[in-house]
Amino acid sequence: MLYSYPSLDSLIFELKMRSHIVEAAKAMYASGVSFASFSNSRSNEQYWIRTPQGGFLLRPNVLPSDAVNDIFENGHLYAFECAGAIIIILYKAVLDAIGEAAFNRHFRNLYLISWETDHDLRLNATYNLNETYHGDTMYFKNPDYDRSTPEWQGENAIKLDDNLFFGHGIGIGSAGEMIEKLNRARMPGSMTSAYLDNLIITPDFEFVRQLVYREEEAAAL
Repeated sequence: MLYSYPSLDSLIFELKMRSHIVEAAKAMYASGVSFASFSNSRSNEQYWIRTPQGGFLLRPNVLPSDAVNDIFENGHLYAFECAGAIIIILYKAVLDAIGEAAFNRHFRNLYLISWETDHDLRLNATYNLNETYHGDTMYFKNPDYDRSTPEWQGENAIKLDDNLFFGHGIGIGSAGEMIEKLNRARMPGSMTSAYLDNLIITPDFEFVRQLVYREEEAAAL
């Protein structure tokens, strides 16, 4: 497949962002955060207001960069679902890629709940398993999940390497290991295996890159 970029800087930034996504996923794995459904999520109340939907809304007068970094520094205070883990990882990667000044300027009303409802990063969806790269968000679907544990109807995962993924609640493993763990949460007697779906989610890398320049323009005024 042929890819085009508006500039060499755009390509370099995407590669940098993808590396930051991978590193953020690994950092989350090591942070001590817990897995929980939306109804049982929790956060550090010094930085976040937990909403009735189970998301985390940035408190007034708190720097977005401090609040995001706290998740990775004080993970034992946090619990959330795998879709929430993905959006947290993506925001951490953006923070590391564009720096605190630009991040704090553009994400003052930060709300973390799920990549499915986030609009600030302009997430893009594609559907081609033959074109996946490190830093992609992917989805392992478990169609015959046990209805008593709906949280295991699938696993949102970050692609770390050719056949290595991080999924919050499962951990780090190959595609086969992810599928094997999801299969343990099927309806009793089910013979329908979980599988890697063709959905691929990425942030709008060029939009994120431009946030740096908007910060520089604002500073020059």
